[in-house]
Amino acid sequence: MPELKAGDAKLSLHPEMGGGIAGLWVDDKPVLRAWSGKAEDGPFALASNILVPFSNRIDGGFSFQGTFHAMAQNMDVDPLAIHGDGFQKEWTVLSATEDEAVLHLSNGAFGPFAYEARQTFSLTSDTLTNTLTMTNRAAIALPFGGGFHPWFPRTEETRLQAIAPDHWPEGEGSLPSSGRPQQPPEDFDFSSLKPLPSRWINAGFSGWDGSARIEQGRGAVSLKLSSNTLTTAIIYSPEPDCGFFCFEPVSHPVNAHNLPGMPGLKVLESGESLTLDMRLDWGS
Repeated sequence: MPELKAGDAKLSLHPEMGGGIAGLWVDDKPVLRAWSGKAEDGPFALASNILVPFSNRIDGGFSFQGTFHAMAQNMDVDPLAIHGDGFQKEWTVLSATEDEAVLHLSNGAFGPFAYEARQTFSLTSDTLTNTLTMTNRAAIALPFGGGFHPWFPRTEETRLQAIAPDHWPEGEGSLPSSGRPQQPPEDFDFSSLKPLPSRWINAGFSGWDGSARIEQGRGAVSLKLSSNTLTTAIIYSPEPDCGFFCFEPVSHPVNAHNLPGMPGLKVLESGESLTLDMRLDWGS
């Protein structure tokens, strides 16, 4: 597993487990919830997962340009296609220096999607930048998307601020209960710094301005999360005592392939590419 270092910051990668992040620490304090260290726990026990060629769930398949494309279940714990296949495949290390690594996936394939992808991890003493580029290798145009799935520590001191006014309420099967976003309930409105809700949250928010503030108190590293390319966020945490929460910067709402207008998805012709980014900044 490649390890990058810059000042007091240390990043551990796990190319064999979906090109994910195993851990990120600053002065030995966690920025992300560290990997369990057990392969049998699966990829979602990592500190961060990559989502490609789509984010979250697709309900059975989707129609595009007059053709229906079936999307099969890819995890035993969920009956729907979820998060693509990038997080389930081994990535190749193309290069690794003390503070930068490049990973490559040559055989992305899920339903109609055939693609290759590249991740760059750039570490400084104050920041981590994770960039994902996917290239359509199918013979047809397809609606691509993706993003990042970091797992953050959650304690009684954790606070979140993120401006994202359009809430996609979770319905049956963790799919949006409506074809249009709504105003979030008060405890799901993070326009000001506040604790996470005391109930289950697993919902999408669009209209995100690309910046989120995470305050962690004494137990973990506080930071700013940002993106220049992503305008949707998925926030997930089962309960206050679960020990983690996810703030996932992604390109599109859940099941966007079946929502009106396919919001947030990018149609790539064969050979075209899409680049997405996430930056964690604990020095600002």
